Amino acid sequence: MANTILIGAQWGDEGKGKVIDVLTEKMDWVVRTQGGNNAGHTVYVGSQKYVLHLIPSGILRSGKTCVIGNGVVIEPLQLVEEIKGLKDLGIETLGNLFISETAHLVMPYHRELDELRELNKGKNKLGTTKRGIGPAYGDKAARTGLRVIDLVHPEQFEKKFRARMKENNQILKGLGGHSLPVKKLHEAYRAAGDVLKPFVTNTVVKIHEAMRQKREILYEGAQGSFLDLDHGTYPFVTSSNTTSGGACTGSGVPPNRIDRVFGVMKAYTTRVGEGPLPTESTELSKLLHGLGREYGATTARKRRCGWFDAVATRHASMVNGIGEMAVTNLDGLDSLERVRVCTGYRYRSETFDYVPNDLEVLSNCEAVYTDFPGWQRPTHDCKTWKELPLRARQYLKAIAELSGTKLRLISVGPERNQTIAV
Repeated sequence: MANTILIGAQWGDEGKGKVIDVLTEKMDWVVRTQGGNNAGHTVYVGSQKYVLHLIPSGILRSGKTCVIGNGVVIEPLQLVEEIKGLKDLGIETLGNLFISETAHLVMPYHRELDELRELNKGKNKLGTTKRGIGPAYGDKAARTGLRVIDLVHPEQFEKKFRARMKENNQILKGLGGHSLPVKKLHEAYRAAGDVLKPFVTNTVVKIHEAMRQKREILYEGAQGSFLDLDHGTYPFVTSSNTTSGGACTGSGVPPNRIDRVFGVMKAYTTRVGEGPLPTESTELSKLLHGLGREYGATTARKRRCGWFDAVATRHASMVNGIGEMAVTNLDGLDSLERVRVCTGYRYRSETFDYVPNDLEVLSNCEAVYTDFPGWQRPTHDCKTWKELPLRARQYLKAIAELSGTKLRLISVGPERNQTIAV
């Protein structure tokens, strides 16, 4: 299996970072294909916690090559800090990390625009992270964006940067904000460009060279399927394609070279920010937050929590072509007497077995549940499938079947060794 795409099958935060780390043991390359530093992958190696925002979590394993692909939007100062933070922890990135020269940049005016637009929406806000990701992708689509290749060429960058700053300072003032200091920011970003320059290359060529050498390559994205710009719960979505097709455009690898799509889903459902969440449960939210779980890796915001939504995961399997799945956070349900699974959406006299595109309909759907008996035993020390409680195994088999995928991995805790292969 030379080319594997790993996809979040829910609303993001499915625990992809850990699954990527586990799969990377048998991979040679890991390629990040979309998103920006609005997402975070958390990985525990022993007692050490790593939170990565732009660099693939494969960097934590020695001998692995990591790529930030052309579909990612990069905040240069954040990336420099991330590289420095890893070096301070004894992890070398130079020679192991390549950055696409055609990836677009998140600039300071993008962050300001993001925040001002969100504030101006008032109660109609989208719940963005205010990291400037949407405005950066907006500039990319408008063909006014700055790219990494600009950043590492000083004269070219200064000319384009000053022009973009002039225009965006006017926009910021028009929205009720303040203009940004051009000289100070230019110096900061140019310094970041000097640090990043040794990492910058044509990553499409690099990846295709690796494929010719029969390397095992894992393509990782950020967020989850229902935050996809085209297939998610629009407008409560991110600004890029988080589904499997985005991995192709975000890396330069054609669809006919992809061998498998691996989906990651929690044993329940979570969502950050605004937008519909049909299985949202106050009971489950209180339980998980009380356990110290379900806080955003990037923002520390409380995640909204709900029961497992088989309608959504089945829809995600269809859109992405998911054939295999990992289920994470099973241990979060260990104490419950009853575990619920949504098997349909009811709206007035109609029942849906897929996710409707009409936001008004989806927001007012009632979840149709099938209840399973809880196992009420801790699973965090289980090492094999047979060691899991019988009722936990029955639950896992059911959600895999309802999602239309084959169960391959189960996570029962944050550490590498708390992973069960099926």
